Amino acid sequence: MFIATAVVSVLLAAVLIVSATKKLSHEEPVVRGYAKVGVPEGKLNVLALLLLAGAAGLVSGLVWKPLGVAAASALVGYFLLAVAAHVRADDRARLGPPLVLLVLAAAALALRLATA
Repeated sequence: MFIATAVVSVLLAAVLIVSATKKLSHEEPVVRGYAKVGVPEGKLNVLALLLLAGAAGLVSGLVWKPLGVAAASALVGYFLLAVAAHVRADDRARLGPPLVLLVLAAAALALRLATA
């Protein structure tokens, strides 16, 4: 079970780092996509920092379980809010990525809780 926890946590952490890097780039398509769901460009760095903290917490949580549980729980909340933002903005075309990440975060949380 721990191997599954490690695989899901590291995979999710890698995706979060890529996502945070895109946010930190402030490239026009990224800024435009977030503006569509009501996120101003000035908040992208904060969102990137949250994702990087989540990635660090997931990986560190493989050593210290409470940190992994806290990080995965926070990421579930983050992606629930992301899904809600896309639904509220009627942006169903871009709903896939936050839904997939929500499922991965929930899996990471369930696995971390299930391992001793």
